[in-house]
Amino acid sequence: MISELVLFISMFSSLLLIDAKPEGHAHSFQHFLGPVTGTEHEVSWNDDNGSHEDYVAQPHYAFSYGVEDYHTGDYHGQKEHRDGSDVFGEYIVKEPDGNIRTVKYRAGRDGFHAKVLNSHRNDREQDIDHHYDH
Repeated sequence: MISELVLFISMFSSLLLIDAKPEGHAHSFQHFLGPVTGTEHEVSWNDDNGSHEDYVAQPHYAFSYGVEDYHTGDYHGQKEHRDGSDVFGEYIVKEPDGNIRTVKYRAGRDGFHAKVLNSHRNDREQDIDHHYDH
């Protein structure tokens, strides 16, 4: 898990350092690990439609992807991992004005929380919290 995180950060850090923009050249990557781990257990219930059975396991996944296309100027990526009810991630996108926006987020039982960071100083940097009940 940590190795995938280091790979993602390394990939995007190196992309930021590249100044040359060859015509029509693009890079992309992806990684996925999931969907569940741990011991699964059977859940059964009865209702008006009869007896039902299903299986439950703790959700656990990790993914990342990224794109840099010099021809179109498209530059974006995302990484996320989940362990049970806790989700952590971030996405990055290069805006038309050259600003690189990074949104780091987490979600869990206490709601959704995001921090927006911009490579160019502006008035849009903010923390976003949204609380909800399960």
